[in-house]
Amino acid sequence: MKKLLHTPEGVRDIYNVECGKKLSLESRLKKVFHMYGYHDIQTPTFEYFDVFRKEIGTIPSRELYKFFDKEGNTLVLRPDFTPSIARAAATLFQEETLPIRLCYTGSTFVNHSSYQGRLRENTQMGAELLGDDSADADAEMLALVIESMQAVGLKEFQLTVSNVDFIRSLIEDASLSEEEEERIRELIVNRNYYGVQEYLDSIQVKRSTREAFGSLNELLGGAEILERAKNTAPTSKGVMAVRRLEKIYEILKLYGVEKFITFDLSMMGTYGYYTGIIFRGYTYGTGDAIVKGGRYDHLVEKFGKQSASIGCVIVIDELMNALTRQKIRILYPRKNTIILYDEGRQKEAIAVARDFRGRGKNAELLKKAKDKLLEQYVEYGKEYYAGTLIYIKKSGEITMVNLVSGERKTIDKTDRS
Repeated sequence: MKKLLHTPEGVRDIYNVECGKKLSLESRLKKVFHMYGYHDIQTPTFEYFDVFRKEIGTIPSRELYKFFDKEGNTLVLRPDFTPSIARAAATLFQEETLPIRLCYTGSTFVNHSSYQGRLRENTQMGAELLGDDSADADAEMLALVIESMQAVGLKEFQLTVSNVDFIRSLIEDASLSEEEEERIRELIVNRNYYGVQEYLDSIQVKRSTREAFGSLNELLGGAEILERAKNTAPTSKGVMAVRRLEKIYEILKLYGVEKFITFDLSMMGTYGYYTGIIFRGYTYGTGDAIVKGGRYDHLVEKFGKQSASIGCVIVIDELMNALTRQKIRILYPRKNTIILYDEGRQKEAIAVARDFRGRGKNAELLKKAKDKLLEQYVEYGKEYYAGTLIYIKKSGEITMVNLVSGERKTIDKTDRS
């Protein structure tokens, strides 16, 4: 029984003020999505296993929460929204030829090994722009993310941007086997560039390729590193990848958000379905990215519709951690008015509450216990973010307490009309 009173590892209850702040944060982000013309979509919490199969390029099967329906079909709790959105778009918008803008909020479930206190259920908000393969779409998605961060009060953050085709051009030029490629990717992800050189030496890769890989640790910074990246790229594919980044950067200048952009040409996408630009958002006070995203031009076609697309996801739990640690206030208005009443004053209290609610205002009714002081209810109101407390005494006298300023006003029953 004791075990049932606690949540499983990797999930937790969110309640009271924290829950209110989280919902307020989500509301502000959703407002930005809507201002950019994105429309809400809700997809199921669980899908057929095939939606997230290995060929799709999402997370490893061992990290999925899997179960079976009555017919024996394998189902999974969604670990990632993008394949679900791709599946829905291919089904619901099969005949649509113009770009589709969708946004969502919900939980994802990943069965991580238990370390570093990582959550297994995360709230994510995201946006997907489907049916547009242009650099304009790439820039819009980055601008949307930056404006979303600004809308919640975050000032110090950076979006690190790359293009997976750049790294792919290096790997293709090296003519690596699948096993060798996996090893190189692992070393690059861990930023072990010395290890990369050592490994390439051991498998006798040509000198020009080794030099290209060796320059990866220098291809991190502002727009000035893009020219160097073009000179490093061993093939036209790599050059075109960098030119795309240059084009996106010029468009971001029109949005006035270029100062939040950093380039890192060694960055590789977490998911295998990424095909073009990828990006991650970082700030102080959290160990992981608060934003992830990228272009996935061939994912939707796996569900039956050709549609070049790009998307982003904001990890709400990480964003809340960052805002809290940076002491950035999450706006959460004091909404409730507490109507406290003594024995025998229920009729008046309910009438006041009905009047408040009729005018669209929140009213919380509390009957005063004989063994509790008014001050205990005042503290309760402050703790639960109420704005005002109205106390109707047995005598008919009313005391009004402003829970923000502490100011009190008493109205005698003879003073009321």
